[in-house]
Amino acid sequence: MSNLSFNKEEALQYCITETNAKGLNPYKGKVREVYQLNKETLGLVVTDRISAFDFIMKRPIPFKGQILNQLAAFSFEKVKDLVATHIIDIPHPNVTIAKACDPIPIEVVMRAHVTGHAWRVYRSGERMLCGVLMPEGLKEHDPFPEPILTPATKATEGHDEDISEAEIIERGIVDEALWSQVRDVAFKLFERGQLVAKEQNLILVDTKYEFGMNNGELTLIDEVHTTDSSRYFYADGYEERQAKGIGQKQLSKEFLREWLISNDFQGLEGQVLPDLPDSFRFEVFERYAELFKLLTGKAFEPYIERDIDRKLDQIFAQYI
Repeated sequence: MSNLSFNKEEALQYCITETNAKGLNPYKGKVREVYQLNKETLGLVVTDRISAFDFIMKRPIPFKGQILNQLAAFSFEKVKDLVATHIIDIPHPNVTIAKACDPIPIEVVMRAHVTGHAWRVYRSGERMLCGVLMPEGLKEHDPFPEPILTPATKATEGHDEDISEAEIIERGIVDEALWSQVRDVAFKLFERGQLVAKEQNLILVDTKYEFGMNNGELTLIDEVHTTDSSRYFYADGYEERQAKGIGQKQLSKEFLREWLISNDFQGLEGQVLPDLPDSFRFEVFERYAELFKLLTGKAFEPYIERDIDRKLDQIFAQYI
């Protein structure tokens, strides 16, 4: 779906920063706005907002919501034989109609490499992460002998916190039988994600999954294997870069974080969140479009939505 005769000014003008469907009061997350349409159904709108260091940037990224929503739809389709998913329909590039689920309050984080948070823990001298013993002798970005599961509690405020699988059961957050099912599904999802990535000459480094219960059935919710929830390396040159001890080429939001750091912002007290200039906003869009093509094998086709609220009223009317 595309109605775009490419015009940068128009693309920047029609970014979706918030929505207001008639008569409904959505929950507004950092990126998604969630509408309860009826007892069983949610309307998820993926906006063009973008966050880093737990801060939402002052200015949005053109088409970022469409890319994220369609990438999630692509990836849900790839795993629907492994677990029930919350997807009902994708009626618009920014919108997902989803099953209303009771969320399981654990982020299920899978890691195949000692990268990011795992590397920070490892570099500090610790070898235990979420109850998992990491082997000695690893360099940053080295693979683990096998992927590991490192859960985190879902914080309503502030940062999520690491937790071991044993603690999850001991504290009664998830009962043992259900957690065993979550664990089994998470490893299968990650294996599938690695295979899909490999087909595109990429390496799935780490990712997070979120689950809920729908009529007693374990259901995959939120997003899956997107560049906002996952980290990818380029497979070409990976071994050579590791051997030389140089950084890996990543597909993630790292380029935004690097720009913010270069402009003296890391979310620390007293720092001022900088404005993203139009030139950089469009550069971020181009990076997201590149990531979409690399992951799906298809070019992203932008769609300019000139009145998202009117469109939502039309879509949601079918379910209210």
